[in-house]
Amino acid sequence: MSPKRSLALGSALAGTLLLAGCGAEVGRSDDKAASATVTVKRCGEDVPYKVPRRAVAYEGGSADKLFSLGLTEHVHGYVMPPANPPVSESPWASEYAKVKMLGDDLLNKELVVEAKSDFVVAGWNSGFSDQRGITPKILDKLGIQSFMHTESCFNYPGHPEKVTPFKALYSDLERLGKIFRVEKKAEEVVGGLKKRVAAVEAKAPKSGARVPVFLYDSGTDQPFTAGSQVPPNDIIKSAGGRNVFDGLDERWTQVTWEAVTKAEPEVVIILDYGDQPAKKKIEFLKKSPHTRELPAVKKNNFFVLDYNEGISGPRNIDGLEKFGTYLRELKR
Repeated sequence: MSPKRSLALGSALAGTLLLAGCGAEVGRSDDKAASATVTVKRCGEDVPYKVPRRAVAYEGGSADKLFSLGLTEHVHGYVMPPANPPVSESPWASEYAKVKMLGDDLLNKELVVEAKSDFVVAGWNSGFSDQRGITPKILDKLGIQSFMHTESCFNYPGHPEKVTPFKALYSDLERLGKIFRVEKKAEEVVGGLKKRVAAVEAKAPKSGARVPVFLYDSGTDQPFTAGSQVPPNDIIKSAGGRNVFDGLDERWTQVTWEAVTKAEPEVVIILDYGDQPAKKKIEFLKKSPHTRELPAVKKNNFFVLDYNEGISGPRNIDGLEKFGTYLRELKR
């Protein structure tokens, strides 16, 4: 689901199994060991997990996290709503091709039950939803394990958890590593992402005030944008810019055009949905009386951020590297 429409292995064999795709090793053991649990945080709650066999991932961010850890063999399928660009564009396109596409709409309980899933990965209010009757508590009662993106735990009722978006990404990979018993692979993946972030930060512009940046998600009467609790805030910050709404202790949120005008952004990031192309959003900003005189619009300073680079997932770092290059080349 788009931000607005709110993003035990059973074997008697000993040894290890080299998973297809990314090559993570998951230990095999007897049935007793396979049914053993490990306690991992699900937002602020300690939850016991068995190693999942039939995971269902909602949206690209969830699937990417699993694929990046080499867990394709443990993924039964994915649900990909219209906001997501085609999976063929993913760095893990070959892994998507090995599992089932279970739906092209919102996540629901019936789909998960029909898939005989034993593990569901999604975000709170971007996948899991009280209104739609699919929550971790509901799945717990059905004997179906679930995992939520730490970034979305900011406003999870009862067990909230608040960390910066990139730290949330690292945490998810480490926690999934524990659940699937691939801690070493998770450590390698997280280490690689951290090095890439550090490399961008080291090149970020050091002189002068940080470039004010406005992220435009959607909305005409009122704009939908990124607060401090979603990945684009860290992308902007690590690249050397300043999210003009980083003072909002929110995830994806609605603001006013007056607030955007007052912020005078020099760059506008356009979040590019599969069903809401960036081109149309840019055309709107150039014509709207609220935005056509903004410094960024007058100078045509638009940066297009792919949807899956904006929601929590490994592709956040791809978006950071691209935006870091953009800012370094920007003429103010």
